[in-house]
Amino acid sequence: MTSHSKLLKQKSIEYRKTILEIIFNSGAGHTGGSLSCVDILNVLYNSVMDISPKNFSKIDRDHFIQSKGHSVEALYTVLCDCGFFQRNDLDTLNQFNSHFIGHPTKKIPGIEHNTGALGHGLSVAVGLALGLKKDKKKHRVFTLLGDGELSEGSVWEAATSASKYNLDNLVVIIDRNKLQITGGTEEVNPIEPLSNKFESFGFKVQEADGNSIESLLNIFQNIPFQEGMPNMIIANTVKGAGISFIENQVSWHHKVPTQEEFNLAIQELEENLKNA
Repeated sequence: MTSHSKLLKQKSIEYRKTILEIIFNSGAGHTGGSLSCVDILNVLYNSVMDISPKNFSKIDRDHFIQSKGHSVEALYTVLCDCGFFQRNDLDTLNQFNSHFIGHPTKKIPGIEHNTGALGHGLSVAVGLALGLKKDKKKHRVFTLLGDGELSEGSVWEAATSASKYNLDNLVVIIDRNKLQITGGTEEVNPIEPLSNKFESFGFKVQEADGNSIESLLNIFQNIPFQEGMPNMIIANTVKGAGISFIENQVSWHHKVPTQEEFNLAIQELEENLKNA
């Protein structure tokens, strides 16, 4: 393990502590999905994307749309660590008069587009990527989707446009944790064979372990996967990843830990940090 990947692994553990803290203190939040995608956001913001508080107001940078907006606690946490706002701002999550609400809003520094109504993010990302292509810009557009979100027809409409316009500057990441709010994705509305479906829509598809820093670093190094084709990364994750009693539990899609659960989770994360 390189020193950089070790640092990112430690960050992921710290991020998980923050996610639990702000959800516990606010009394609301999407715990499971935030924990499953936080490693992806960690690698994107700290190793892959050219996005920072200094360049965010400019067009000449990379762009990120979090389509699975309900997992906003993970996004807030990473943006805070990257210097977009102060840590005490996070403590206002879901409080009266706070802009830090339960879905991304452009009122928060570092957030490019309001999301939360599932199925919209890919359409916005396709438009951004097409605009950059037409303007002959070299930067890229990244978007993170949930696997339950793939039941939305607008996702597939946007996918057809991405391949039609050869958007190899578009990187779509699926947080494939296999659970959604009412159960397993293959029970609620099956989406497999997922890789084959996106390949048939003209994407170049690769898979990664979405909770492994090394796996994510490796796959993002290979973008674009093939010239003239939009990039799809199926990031296989565990819902609630990093906290043993939360992992793979559908009840933790939107759930606030009790004081006892919070203490156990923080203790487990502290032990993981010692061994990281």
